Amino acid sequence: MLTLAAMLRASPWARALAPADLGRVEAETVTRLCMAGSLVCRKGEPVETWIGVVDGLVKMANVSAQGKSTSFVGVGSGGWFGEGSLLKDEPRRYDIVALRDSAIAYMPRSTFMWLLDTSMPFNRFLLTQLNERLGQFIGMVEHGRLLGPDARLARCLASMFNPHLYPGIGPALPISQDEIAQLAGMSRQRANRALKRLETAGLLRIDYGGITVLDLPGLHRFDE
Repeated sequence: MLTLAAMLRASPWARALAPADLGRVEAETVTRLCMAGSLVCRKGEPVETWIGVVDGLVKMANVSAQGKSTSFVGVGSGGWFGEGSLLKDEPRRYDIVALRDSAIAYMPRSTFMWLLDTSMPFNRFLLTQLNERLGQFIGMVEHGRLLGPDARLARCLASMFNPHLYPGIGPALPISQDEIAQLAGMSRQRANRALKRLETAGLLRIDYGGITVLDLPGLHRFDE
């Protein structure tokens, strides 16, 4: 399992810090193991930390008043989230649920704000992060309205390989078909058919306990 130190040293904003400042970030950031199915953080709670996935996979989800659960995006190794709520100082807007046993980093608000006040590379990183996240959510709306289920699942998978949002994910993604179905908003059976079609098209390979992406641009372009 990856460590917080390795995650930070792979982040451009962290590498730009002076050694003493990087040491402060590492010392003040707490890492916890969240078991599969457990809450990483809860909707409605005060936002006191910026959260990163050191190693693992989590999903952003919500439950309606009628009890219907909806998954929005997955966040894999190397990804950070929650900066919007920190900047707006509002309660957390979503539940974050671990899809597998995951090592999660919690950076205190005070550390986050100190970086915001003192580090230009950190500010540039946040601008890119917010822009990429906005593009991701706009794409989700577009794909949900214009694309069929196979193409929608292809775009869902492709979005998880965004090098800015999820720099720790390689071509092999350890994710079950149940997890893919949850993130794509479809049944496991429908997701299975879509995955087989994408495999037949040479875009990915279905492995035991995961998938390997063979043609990422092809996933981005795939249409019905």
